[in-house]
Amino acid sequence: MNDAILEVRHLSKTFGSNQVLKDIDFTVRPGDVTSIIGASGSGKSTLLRCINLLETPTSGEIIFHGESVTDGRVKPNAYRTKVGMVFQSFNLFNNMTVLQNCMVGQTKVLKKNAQEARANAMKYLERVGMAPYINAKPRQISGGQKQRVAIARALAMEPEVLLFDEPTSALDPEMVGEVLEVMRSLAAEGMTMLVVTHEMAFARDVSNHVVYMSEGVICEEGDPRELFSNPKQQRTREFLSRFRAN
Repeated sequence: MNDAILEVRHLSKTFGSNQVLKDIDFTVRPGDVTSIIGASGSGKSTLLRCINLLETPTSGEIIFHGESVTDGRVKPNAYRTKVGMVFQSFNLFNNMTVLQNCMVGQTKVLKKNAQEARANAMKYLERVGMAPYINAKPRQISGGQKQRVAIARALAMEPEVLLFDEPTSALDPEMVGEVLEVMRSLAAEGMTMLVVTHEMAFARDVSNHVVYMSEGVICEEGDPRELFSNPKQQRTREFLSRFRAN
């Protein structure tokens, strides 16, 4: 599958005696928007953290452009510039301004000069509607605004794939829409995205691939319309039944 950006092969992760992920397999291709859904505790976030090398898989492989990134030869920071991540809790630097948050990775990791990093940061802050807030500190802006800054920061590294770990779950309901709108626009522009989410409408309407996880395994995956309208597994049917009316 030489058109794949990311391939997850037989991935397992164990914490002590607790096996959180069991033999996970799936492929991400350019332009895919893959939503990973499932109940809390099903292993979704751990899977994303393994893909970003924030957790070390117990067994299996993560392959990026045909090369394994789990064999110890790839430098995690260099890999993460290509496979970026947006966290549930924003993970912004509280002592830095919005603009500085979006510049620091570019200067420290990508070794861009300050002028270049600033111009690039401004481009993406404008894209997510946060350019008016460049001098604010994180404590001075809302949760939805923080998450938009976090998305701009990730985009400023110009990754090939963007991972989202429940990006709206820490937000007040009225702020969820503004973040999802940014994500919808990124999807429409062809950004390759892997999204752990409880937002079923986003998974159904924006994704081109949905993975349903239960108890550490992929229970079912496929086209969102097919999976939502005609799930094949009983566990999938039970999980989705509460969202059918939406």
